Amino acid sequence: MTKCIHCGLDCGKNPVIFDNNPFCCEGCSMVYQILQEKKMNRYYTMMPTPGIRLDQDNTAGTRYAFLDQTEVRTQLLEFSDGGISRVNLFIPGIHCSSCIWLLENLNTLHTGVIHSNVNFVRKEVTITFRDAEISLRQLVELLHTIHYIPELSHSTKKKDEHQHTNRKMLMKIGIAGFAFGNIMLLSFPDYLPGGEHVDQLMAGTFGIVSFILALPVVTYCSSDFFLSAFKSLRKKIINIDLPISLGILALFLESSWEIFNGYGPGYMDSLAGLLFFMLIGRWYQGKTYESLSFDRDYRSYFPIAVTRIKEGIEDFVQLKDIEKDDVILVRNSELIPSDAILLEGEGSIDYSFVTGESFPVSKKTGDFVFAGGRQTGAALLLKVEKAVEQSYLTRLWNEEKVGESEKAGMQSVVNKVSHYFTIVILTLATGALIYWSFFDFGKAVYVFASILIVACPCALALTIPFTFGNVMRVFGRNGFYIRNTEVIEALTHTDTVVFDKTGTITHARSMNISWEGKPLSETEIQWTRSLARNSTHPLSVMIGEWLPESKVVIADYFREIAGLGITGVVDGNTIMIGSRRFITGNDEAVASRLSTVYLSINHTIKGFFTLENRYREGLTEVVKGFEHYNIHLISGDNDAERSNLRDIIGSDESLHFNQGPANKLSYIRNLKSQGKRVIMIGDGLNDAGALLSADVGITIADDVYHFSPACDAILQSSQFGRLHEFIRFSRSAMKIVYSGYTISFLYNIVGLAFAVQGLLSPVVAAILMPLSSITIVSFSTFSVRILAGLKNLHS
Repeated sequence: MTKCIHCGLDCGKNPVIFDNNPFCCEGCSMVYQILQEKKMNRYYTMMPTPGIRLDQDNTAGTRYAFLDQTEVRTQLLEFSDGGISRVNLFIPGIHCSSCIWLLENLNTLHTGVIHSNVNFVRKEVTITFRDAEISLRQLVELLHTIHYIPELSHSTKKKDEHQHTNRKMLMKIGIAGFAFGNIMLLSFPDYLPGGEHVDQLMAGTFGIVSFILALPVVTYCSSDFFLSAFKSLRKKIINIDLPISLGILALFLESSWEIFNGYGPGYMDSLAGLLFFMLIGRWYQGKTYESLSFDRDYRSYFPIAVTRIKEGIEDFVQLKDIEKDDVILVRNSELIPSDAILLEGEGSIDYSFVTGESFPVSKKTGDFVFAGGRQTGAALLLKVEKAVEQSYLTRLWNEEKVGESEKAGMQSVVNKVSHYFTIVILTLATGALIYWSFFDFGKAVYVFASILIVACPCALALTIPFTFGNVMRVFGRNGFYIRNTEVIEALTHTDTVVFDKTGTITHARSMNISWEGKPLSETEIQWTRSLARNSTHPLSVMIGEWLPESKVVIADYFREIAGLGITGVVDGNTIMIGSRRFITGNDEAVASRLSTVYLSINHTIKGFFTLENRYREGLTEVVKGFEHYNIHLISGDNDAERSNLRDIIGSDESLHFNQGPANKLSYIRNLKSQGKRVIMIGDGLNDAGALLSADVGITIADDVYHFSPACDAILQSSQFGRLHEFIRFSRSAMKIVYSGYTISFLYNIVGLAFAVQGLLSPVVAAILMPLSSITIVSFSTFSVRILAGLKNLHS
């Protein structure tokens, strides 16, 4: 048989030949040619015959013409602004690593595609593209051309499909349970003394009835196992459903042969029980995944708030409390939490959090603004047009960071072990079948099925997701919010911690503020407060709140220079607020625990604000908790507090001052080049690059919550003193993972030892198989809860 090198199917008697390679059809040949032209040959080296064959005509024609309609396009697109759009498509044909690689390299096939990200579990791909270079219709046609056809109606049916899947699973469990109970009743005489004296006609009738009852169990209840095994074999992949399917077939065929040849009732009761208990195990596993809610509601995990204006009063509220038609204030660098209409101000929206492109999009009064954008300029007044979506921002945050795909975590190693584990089990089962066939073929089939059923790498694969999933839940309930489970593993490997100063180890809101300089008039106070209101920097926020209340004037111009200060035009007057170097050009340090913020109006220095630097409660305990770490501090301020910080940090060489955003990023990269595993703790304002570059980036969230997409975790300021406890908890969680692995291996070794000797029936194996998964899930859940109790954390 000649196989198509693209999809692996039989090419028949007359294969299509291109470049001396056989193809089953012109469609496969065309895809091969496209990939060759674009030099994407790696698609075929990652996995043999990774492609998908298109059963119908491969030309899209006018099939997708409806995507040119504005109404349809608006409904499908998640985002479209500034000439850039983003769409999330369900593609059922995604099945292997080659699919992921090709779909995440669509920009190679068409320059209009900016980037794409695949969610393999959901079989979805999120694509960001330039409207001027490729339309939505052309994008879908491109996917059609390479045989990855999206189901465009899928998004509207997700909820119904999920409910239908649950009903289908329960129906299968019901049928298998009904068959199991009745076949056991018919087989009851065989388990009692004297059962061999039952009338042969009656015994034969019981056998036929058992066969009839077993038919829907094999053909319907076990269909998912067979389908999964068949699809994997077509792609030359061996998954866990293959040995299960072989065990089911072996029991059914052997039992059928015995029944119709009058040798006995076979193992139909074992077969029905096998499916019944395995289906219950899968249903339980699915429900447990849902309860962990990996695609979580971000309201519980995003401790960010927004300023809502109601009856002229500004109030900070959590995102979950934002409703349609609310008026909100969005300052410079703040995230826009929901689709909205611009009421006041000039927008310069950076949509890099959504699209990956950092070009600002200009907005004027009355324009529509999408959620996920970040204002880069003066504060805006927005009217909320749509309630905050519960998963959209979380999905954006969870999308892979640059370079993250190169990190091979423990889960990828476990997946490889599970693959080879299945091959070993198939070999062992085949050897046992051959051995026992010399003594009793019926017993051989019995042993063969028992080995295939009892051995399961599922428990091994479930250990990390369920342990770390529960750790995320505990962290979230204690004010520490993790981007994903990979962050927990990364925390356990770290050995270096780098602190920012202002707003990180110091309070974002100082208790004591004073003014040194010429008295300010009411108008000057109004101008100063109006400009400070546009910034989210802790010092700007404190000054704005300390100044007397006055009517807010919209800034005609605003700019924030990282590490220096802010400047703008208010009522035609140039206002500058910032560091001594920014305002005066002089940067001589003054030994003091006070921060100074200078004010210039129309290029005349008016004086400066002094703000007492009060360190966060628990800072000393946190530093002591990191006693086995290399501790560094890097700040944009001058070194006036060097002596104070030396007493806390304990090393003068690890203190670095007058460091801008670029210096912070370079410092983190230098540490990593020395082999250090770095935690960066900052406020997300002047250190976003450093947070992104670190192995784990953590931002501190104060009363005015500020979210940085660059971070891996958010720590509520009230929990700052427990930061080291969270790191220790992560390390303890790894011990739970290793314990779970030990339990899984012991289960398989003991189970196989009994199965090989013929001392384990398939029914018992079917009970033990889901029981092993349940054991791991329960062990992980309760161990994490007990550990949380010992560490005084809410679980």
